[in-house]
Amino acid sequence: MPADLDFMRRAIAIARDAAGIPGAVPIGCVIARDGAILAEGRNETGENHDPTAHAEMVVIRRACASIAEDELRGATLYSTLQPCGMCSMASIWAKVGRIVFGAERHQVHRMYFEDRHLDTMDFIRDAFRDDLAVQGGVLGEECATLYHRPDERLPESEQGNV
Repeated sequence: MPADLDFMRRAIAIARDAAGIPGAVPIGCVIARDGAILAEGRNETGENHDPTAHAEMVVIRRACASIAEDELRGATLYSTLQPCGMCSMASIWAKVGRIVFGAERHQVHRMYFEDRHLDTMDFIRDAFRDDLAVQGGVLGEECATLYHRPDERLPESEQGNV
């Protein structure tokens, strides 16, 4: 869908802006409903010393505050990276209607995911909701360029989930 590409491009721009911020992880996220952005943001864990301040969590909080509701029915969450378990569960609890993400697990270094054996999309498949759609790989290669590649050798001191 053309709107998906536009919103994902906005999430990519947000992620790229984070590249210049010390300690920031370049994950961008947008929540839109009815063709309009409700909230946007990026990962803020390092600067806020808050392990729950993933981009998706930040925008879910902002989107709910912007509409003064605790449900985001009919909204789509766009993220430059496949959401982790925490963010997948938050999307379920917030009743997001769709999750659209760019880079998939196999396109990025393993350090971006807390579990090597469980695909977080299993949370969504096993949820008690059948009204949450997920689409991965939207501008996936472009999003993957924001992150370390699967075969990169990185010192453990530079890896987040070690």
